[in-house]
Amino acid sequence: MLDSLIHTSPELTRIATNPEYELQIIYTQINRDAQNRPSFIPHTYQLNPGQYFNPASLVKLPVVALSLEKLNKLNKPGVHRRTIMATGTAWRCQTPVRFAAPADSDQAATVGNYIKRMLLVSDNLAYNRLYEFLGQRPLNDRLAQLGYPNARITRRFAPCDTNANRYTNPISFHTIQGDTLYKQAAQYNAVPYTSPLGRVLKGQAYQVGRRVIRRPYDFTTANHLPLADVTAVLQSILFPSSVSASRRFNLTSSDYAFLRWYLHATPHQSGFRPYAPAQYFDAYKKYLYYGRDPKLPYQASLRIYNIVGMSHGYLADVAYFADSLHQSEFMLSAVLYVNKDGIINDGAYEYASIGLPFLAQLGRLIQQYETQRARQFRPNLAEFFAPEPIR
Repeated sequence: MLDSLIHTSPELTRIATNPEYELQIIYTQINRDAQNRPSFIPHTYQLNPGQYFNPASLVKLPVVALSLEKLNKLNKPGVHRRTIMATGTAWRCQTPVRFAAPADSDQAATVGNYIKRMLLVSDNLAYNRLYEFLGQRPLNDRLAQLGYPNARITRRFAPCDTNANRYTNPISFHTIQGDTLYKQAAQYNAVPYTSPLGRVLKGQAYQVGRRVIRRPYDFTTANHLPLADVTAVLQSILFPSSVSASRRFNLTSSDYAFLRWYLHATPHQSGFRPYAPAQYFDAYKKYLYYGRDPKLPYQASLRIYNIVGMSHGYLADVAYFADSLHQSEFMLSAVLYVNKDGIINDGAYEYASIGLPFLAQLGRLIQQYETQRARQFRPNLAEFFAPEPIR
């Protein structure tokens, strides 16, 4: 079914049928019953859990959920997503964030603000802070417990080697006056992670500084998050009752509302003051449908809840679409590889010329099909059109 949709477009077909692009797609139809309860019907195209792709910023989605979950588990008075968090150092390749109580709460170093930065503009430094808060071993153990045994989140987005990433910083939470509410010691993962796929080599060469190394790049100890896994994580955040209790994050209703708002909001819509000026355009992090085109008008009736990835030639978007005008909804996840010269880390990728236009056209094709697809019951999407930001 997905195959036939793709083949209605020669432009999509050209990319989809070329193995050099390593395309994987999951298109999930959502049908509601008379009580508005959703059921999910996935359709896949070339989905292959044995084919490695670099997830890049897709790993931020489980990290934000696990960070809120950890705050709930700590259950320390005064420690929540708006509490000031300080980050120390205890090993090489670690950087600090000293305690500060800024006048503008949106500038404070808090779990909530780090999540906003990650979801609104895919901020890498914010991701590093929450990776360090979680700790490498507890982070991955919890993902396995939730039903994602093949996920590996093992690296900061920083030039740290494999061993340095096993060490994570001491953390502390403070009142505005500077009193310490909770301290977490530095952590170390004694047993290193490798890819569940075995040794993973990609590309023909890779670049270090100005030097090109003429051998494949080794992703064996890199982050690994299969497309089906990150799709399931998004579904569990947006539709927690649709997954078994053992696969749900331990989040409050406030946590879910918070994540929903910042998963869909644009930097300008968000109400987050650091992004109030026009540094980031509305389509900055909406690859499917908009293709990151700053000139495309943003549609208020279409909300896209998503997470994206762009690194090493891989381009990915995992999204849920809610259309209040046509009363339609669906999920769409896609990843492709655009690296014609085969050299990793040279910055010469075909994101703008091939990858983003493909994702935009794919999203619009499925969106158009969904507006016309017959449904027994139209969805009530009120919960996905909350009028105000959740702080």
